[in-house]
Amino acid sequence: MDQSSIAQGPDDDLPAPGQQFAQFGAGCFWGVELAFQRVPGVSKTEVGYTQGFMHNPTYNDICSGTTNHSEVVRVQYDPKSCSFDSLLDCFWERHDPTTLNRQGNDVGTQYRSGIYFYTAEQEKAALESKEQHQKKMNRTIVTEILPAKKFYRAEEYHQQYLAKGGRFGFKQSTDKGCNDPIRCYG
Repeated sequence: MDQSSIAQGPDDDLPAPGQQFAQFGAGCFWGVELAFQRVPGVSKTEVGYTQGFMHNPTYNDICSGTTNHSEVVRVQYDPKSCSFDSLLDCFWERHDPTTLNRQGNDVGTQYRSGIYFYTAEQEKAALESKEQHQKKMNRTIVTEILPAKKFYRAEEYHQQYLAKGGRFGFKQSTDKGCNDPIRCYG
């Protein structure tokens, strides 16, 4: 089997019983992950790579700009205590969806804005949410909304990076409902 066909296949991982997955790309995944960790009803977050053409990419691979991967957070949540709409709210609040392939100083296709859905209901909610947010914006939203593809978990040092202290060892709170400012580099 061609390795690119593996990378482009659906995410075949399964969430825990009673849970659902969603994937979001909103720039560098460290701050995005911390924002989702704080959402009540989110039971697990993982950062990784998706939507690209290479099987088992590394961080260096995706930073090369040649694999088309997006840095994403895969969120596992309990739909009984966390609506998909609340995840969408967190996503829109966390980044500028009008900048193509960049967030702030981070530039490249891996930093693009994207919502990667697992169900038809998630797709519908994402499209409606994008339409609603576009009405509030004076620039065009460039967020892609696509089916979730195979998720490649990023290297361990990227996981919960800011909660573990980031570059400077300043641990940031993952407490549910916490609204402390998120410092992206620690």
